[in-house]
Amino acid sequence: MTDDHFRINELTNELNEHNYRYYVLAQPVISDYEFDIKLRELQELELKHPDWARADSPTKRVGGEINKDFKTVVHKYPMLSLGNTYSEGELVDFDGRIRRLISSDFDYVCELKYDGLAIGLVYENGFLVRAVTRGDGVRGDDVTANVKTIKSIPLHLRGTDWPDSFEIRGEIVMTRSGFETFNVGRIEAGEQPFANPRNAAAGSIKLQNSAEVSKRPLDCFLYFILGENLPFNSHYENLQKAKSWGFKIPDFMVKASNMEEVFDFINYWDIQRRDLDFDIDGVVIKVNDYKLQQELGFTAKNPRWAISYKFKAERVETMLESISYQVGRTGALTPVANLTPVLLAGTTVKRASVHNADIMAELDLRLGDRVFVEKGGEIIPKIVGVNLDKRSVDSQPIRFIEKCPECGTELIRKEGEANHYCPNEYHCPPQIKGRLEHFIGRKMMDINAGEATVAALFDMGFVKDVADFYYITKEQVMQLDGFKEKSATNLVESIHKSKSRPFDKLLFSLGIRYVGETVARKLAQHFRMMDKLMVATESELVEVEDIGESIAKSVVAFFQDASNVQMIDRLKAAGLKMEMEAEGEIIDKLFGKSFVVSGKFTIEREKLKELIILNGGVNVSAISSKTDFVLAGDNMGPAKLAKAEKLGIKIISEEEFFQMIG
Repeated sequence: MTDDHFRINELTNELNEHNYRYYVLAQPVISDYEFDIKLRELQELELKHPDWARADSPTKRVGGEINKDFKTVVHKYPMLSLGNTYSEGELVDFDGRIRRLISSDFDYVCELKYDGLAIGLVYENGFLVRAVTRGDGVRGDDVTANVKTIKSIPLHLRGTDWPDSFEIRGEIVMTRSGFETFNVGRIEAGEQPFANPRNAAAGSIKLQNSAEVSKRPLDCFLYFILGENLPFNSHYENLQKAKSWGFKIPDFMVKASNMEEVFDFINYWDIQRRDLDFDIDGVVIKVNDYKLQQELGFTAKNPRWAISYKFKAERVETMLESISYQVGRTGALTPVANLTPVLLAGTTVKRASVHNADIMAELDLRLGDRVFVEKGGEIIPKIVGVNLDKRSVDSQPIRFIEKCPECGTELIRKEGEANHYCPNEYHCPPQIKGRLEHFIGRKMMDINAGEATVAALFDMGFVKDVADFYYITKEQVMQLDGFKEKSATNLVESIHKSKSRPFDKLLFSLGIRYVGETVARKLAQHFRMMDKLMVATESELVEVEDIGESIAKSVVAFFQDASNVQMIDRLKAAGLKMEMEAEGEIIDKLFGKSFVVSGKFTIEREKLKELIILNGGVNVSAISSKTDFVLAGDNMGPAKLAKAEKLGIKIISEEEFFQMIG
């Protein structure tokens, strides 16, 4: 074994161990920085020796596979749903039915009911080979490439005493803390935030690009094993054993010998669930012994040996005092219900989201209504209904406002969208402040200032657009409340330091609608410089990988606006970076050449695309007359092949590509 081959194996084993300690045990022993350095070394070695990359390499976690359509897979064991109840009396009836059929003593297993996306993971010879969603219970979608990016799911099992083939099922979730951070990013990119962590988790798993899935804060709790030759004949004991194989088996699980102990578990978690960093909506009760499960059998839809007790959604009644309207950075208006303060889920609630005009109309909200408010799976409380018995006879429906509450501009509602917008984006104060706050963010230009400072700079007239940041003086900053010479100097120096931020970060910071961090990087890598991007047409933009029509229209509209062009000119004059710099050793062997990569290769497609960029080329998503090369692998789509041949585009193999770049 060569030194590189040995090092690949060594790094793979070491990084897998660190992933397990961090994501499963929550006991990291090295810093994120040290982990990233080792991962980068492994990526470089695998790029150099693709045949030596292992199937369980942690580099697989970054994703990159594109799925236009998810393959439908028939479940070997049907994924049946559980019978639900909100009634303690029905739980007692459930227990009574079982005890009439089983004369011997037995245990229940009580587990939390996680609020996410059900998934079945199939392992063969210790390796994850397939991940399938519930679907209709008989068949689901194969989402293996996406699930492999979830770091708490092992690609290869620990130890050696696992069955040769088995399936383990669980729930893919997004933590509450991760969800809040993730939604902030969506809002900053001008995208619609998800309503709750469950929707965010489900939506993430069905993304077409697994590289995007890898950026989502997903986790997976596992709770059921199926297969032959399992270590034990009982549910609880098999799950405990599965922990030693590297699975994240929750500790929130107990055995109970009677319903009194079951109710103790339910009552405890009905209160303590507020302290969890993930959502649950109830408790699952299962008979522990497999033989007893078989004896009890199934109904047409549900197992007779298990039941789900669902917590009642936390709901309170209070008065709707008024509706106010918030204007976001993109101009979208969000109606907010102002309520008589009321205690809900341990916190005092004064406001609740109403989302948009359609939901206001559906609820038929009226001032003075007694409304029902729930927190449930939502991070922000929401109004779910009106107590009509207490409605005043002379009340009138609330009409959605027609003009912006901040600048008085007539609102618009775009076809196919739920939100109303204020189109006065360059003179509406909250929109301007929102763009300024977005610009200075840590992932954007990383200027050390808070929202209050930005608001003060705007209110004093020192900063009206993002270019103004680079022309303010220390003397101006010292006019703000709380700023003295040292703090003013620090802010000006932070602004000056931000001039060195790379071009893709500047592009992200401009707040172009739909252009988030990833889209900004793809645009920057493709066009390389601001001047080229500014004159790009919609057809040229949609050629870029993952850039659709909506993004293209938004980018073109942004650069067609004269005030934006003037702002860019002032940023140029201030010395900000307006083109991509070399990433590592960029060589110009492919300079100006565009590539479509299609099919399966000996290495991941994302690595090939990285090589194209590193050698000065660009990746495009669709074949057109402007495409220079099609890099074709095995199983390339016949339609793409036919189009390339019709247009006379040169088709090259993986081997020929490597010859091109030497």
